[in-house]
Amino acid sequence: MKIIIDREGLRRRARLSHSASLGGLLTILASVAVSLWRPACTTLTTILLFLGFSTAVVGIYYANRWVKKPRPETALDQALKGLNDRYRLYHYTLPCDHVLLMPNGLVVLETCNLEGQFTYRNGKWRQKITAGRAMRFFVEEKLGDPITRAQNCASAIKDQMAKNLPEGVNLQVHPMVVFTNSVVELNVEKAEVAVCRPDKLRRKIPKNLPALPTEIYQQIRQVLDATARQMNASEQKSSAG
Repeated sequence: MKIIIDREGLRRRARLSHSASLGGLLTILASVAVSLWRPACTTLTTILLFLGFSTAVVGIYYANRWVKKPRPETALDQALKGLNDRYRLYHYTLPCDHVLLMPNGLVVLETCNLEGQFTYRNGKWRQKITAGRAMRFFVEEKLGDPITRAQNCASAIKDQMAKNLPEGVNLQVHPMVVFTNSVVELNVEKAEVAVCRPDKLRRKIPKNLPALPTEIYQQIRQVLDATARQMNASEQKSSAG
């Protein structure tokens, strides 16, 4: 399996997360210093404390997203290890974070890197709220509705590919949800898409479908590779600016 990943983009996001966290803590310390040395400057102290706390929370939030291990892309890579070279896994280089090109179609992998107990029943997600989860509420990603996100992402990828493929080509794009944290318990009933942990991913991806014609597969690959290059170039330009 070929893995295409924007590692420089990941490193850049990690650096920004660390910088925000450190900057917020330093600002909080500055507010403490002002309160000790200039007790009369209550307005400045309050402003510094608010800015420091807000910046630190944002930094920790994004550190949980871009630094916290196990990393989603690592979990997916390990789960799909051993697939042949006609499988190509794209991380953070397309409009969707994780996309798998297979010989018979595309899979959009919506990941959740949260720990805890999650239940899906009657079209609704529920999470068991523990004391630890409550304490991390402001600095962790929210579950939301990963099934809807996966479906929306699959639709976006399918629309994009339709503009670049010959008319009449029926490309199968399958949305999936993968909970990548090792400390997670799932109870899923009648979900519209496959929901699993990484150890079940390989057997869940659709395989018993007709293979794409070689020329169509090559066109899809070329479109995905070109999109990945464009997004990388755009990010590098924005970073340099």
